[in-house]
Amino acid sequence: MQSAQISKFRPLLAIATVLLLFACGGGGGGSSTGAPPPAPETSVPPEPVPEPIDLTDNEAARFLSQATFGPDREGIDELVSIGAEDWLLTEFDKPASLHLDAVLSGLPPDGQFFDDMGNTLPEVYFLAADSFWQTAIKGDDQLRQRMAYALSQILVISAEGNLGRTPHTVAHYMDVLTTGAFGNYRDLLDNVTYSPAMSIYLTYMRNEKADPATGRVPDENYARELLQLFTLGLVALNPDGTPVKNPDGSQVELFDNSDITEVAKVFTGLSFDGPAFNTVVRFLPQDAFYKPLVIFDEFHSNEAKSFLGANIPAGTSGEQTIDMALDIIFEHPNLGPFVCRQLIQRFVTSAPSPDYVGRVAAAFESGSYSLPSGTSVGTGERGDLQAVIAAVLFDTDARNASSSENAEFGKLREPVLRFTHWARAFEINSADASNEPVLHRANRPDLLGQHAYRSPSVFNFYRPGYIAAGTATGDAGLTAPELQITNASSIVGYPNFMTLYALDLAPRGRNSAPRAFVSDYSPQTALAADADALLDNLDQLLTHGTLQAETRARITEILDGIGAESDDELLIRAQIASVLVMTSPEYIVLR
Repeated sequence: MQSAQISKFRPLLAIATVLLLFACGGGGGGSSTGAPPPAPETSVPPEPVPEPIDLTDNEAARFLSQATFGPDREGIDELVSIGAEDWLLTEFDKPASLHLDAVLSGLPPDGQFFDDMGNTLPEVYFLAADSFWQTAIKGDDQLRQRMAYALSQILVISAEGNLGRTPHTVAHYMDVLTTGAFGNYRDLLDNVTYSPAMSIYLTYMRNEKADPATGRVPDENYARELLQLFTLGLVALNPDGTPVKNPDGSQVELFDNSDITEVAKVFTGLSFDGPAFNTVVRFLPQDAFYKPLVIFDEFHSNEAKSFLGANIPAGTSGEQTIDMALDIIFEHPNLGPFVCRQLIQRFVTSAPSPDYVGRVAAAFESGSYSLPSGTSVGTGERGDLQAVIAAVLFDTDARNASSSENAEFGKLREPVLRFTHWARAFEINSADASNEPVLHRANRPDLLGQHAYRSPSVFNFYRPGYIAAGTATGDAGLTAPELQITNASSIVGYPNFMTLYALDLAPRGRNSAPRAFVSDYSPQTALAADADALLDNLDQLLTHGTLQAETRARITEILDGIGAESDDELLIRAQIASVLVMTSPEYIVLR
């Protein structure tokens, strides 16, 4: 019955695409406009306005859309019951759902992951990716998992290249971000630097000191991206994230290539934790692929290093040099506003106002944040990420109900979050992705267009400062990062991808694993004969009460063309309605 029905209603995909195009034309921007305002003489963020004591179901769904991989009915009910503050504090206390053990358990008993030709065994190649889907969808520690995912788009590695051949190395890095999600950004920088994954991805693994005789110089890849992408950015920033200006109006550049050359010397002498600096890979102990790197001082540059106006003396050991260098970078005033603005983008709005950035950056600087009740979050140490995420989610801009009506506020839901929301909202039976070839290729633009830890470059899937020319957001001068992967292929690919899963038509692999990613539409099927009741249900679950009358009318017209007599027809109505809501402008743009 389903195959015949989906063929009959194939034009629905075209309608869904039209809705998505409409959403992209209106674009999810933020609350600033055009050029940033001049830096204020003082930066004293105003106190947050306390949120209402009672959350409605719609307010709870909106909060969870920002803070998790997608609200479900149980999560909405829980949040309404205990309130946002208690929910946040409970999330901080939950144990972390980690990845490495799951990946290691999927390797052959001898731990060998290469075949005789040196190729990664097909059955282990996607183990880390499978673990991501499992924890994102089914993990109980939703805020931690969302924070780790957000950090993965700042501190980027990608399994698209050689790194993907060692899934346990990727899983170790995923655990670095997961365990550090509520820690301190300085500790996170340390653990990222010593991770095998980052050293392989940005090519400072076995990076050697300069040799004038041969002309060898230290690899600069990590040094450049550490400064440019992971910590400080390219230009000096005010505390509210706006660029510092020269008298002529130009932006103040933060560093030049001489700084990068000096920082490159810092990250020399690091290698796998094995017998020797250049131990042949096949002779390394298996755990070397997921243990922190070690310093081999004889390969480390013992020259003095000078960058960002600071100095590290000659003769300093490799471990001390890295520690001092990361301290210098971490203590730079750019770090707070640079990182905090990106975290706001990942959770709440694509173009946050300078005031919003300034308030969150102030929480980064102080290491603490006062919730509306007066409860303090954070250790009081600069860089505390619990304080930062609390500031992001409880800021007046994030919680103000009027933000939902502001055309310049909000963000395009990135594709990964759309799919995980569907899986959670309709309570799939299993998030075991091992037999899901479509999910393994989800980053293809004709499918979902994105996959965690599989970006095309260190610049992530989209740049935080991206302004889309020829769009409403672009005309308003608003940054809208997710629009960088919104194109002719992805606009059509997304509704096709969602239809495959919503109607349980996604092809499965060849193994005998039980069918996974099967949704439960029974609550919606029970309402499906009444289009208004069905859309009320989906509006709350998916769009937190923002579905407009025009959109409801368009979807209702489509549903009226589907029978409502048999159980199969009722199921089809529920499934099709969910896809249409999830391709509507009210859904694509989270406000």
